Amino acid sequence: MRKASVTETKNRLSALLERVRAGESVVITDRRIPIAILEPVRSGDNRLPSDARLARLERAGVIHSGARRIPERLFDMPTARAKGSAVKALLTNREEDR
Repeated sequence: MRKASVTETKNRLSALLERVRAGESVVITDRRIPIAILEPVRSGDNRLPSDARLARLERAGVIHSGARRIPERLFDMPTARAKGSAVKALLTNREEDR
């Protein structure tokens, strides 16, 4: 695994990305302390990073994606209206906690 300092990464990002495209991972260091890893996207996993993270969490059993769509009637339901000012309620709550 190749190591590159922050300065080297800034100066040679294109070259480092070529190495990553070729399948190599690059550890980015700041004062010799590893802070990040540049690694290639796995084949077939061309989704956004957040989607890949969600997929990884789902595979690990940490989260479960919904099996059904949200019913449209849910969007037509009336929204609740607050009585009075939310800011005033927050300030009152804070005063009571003191």
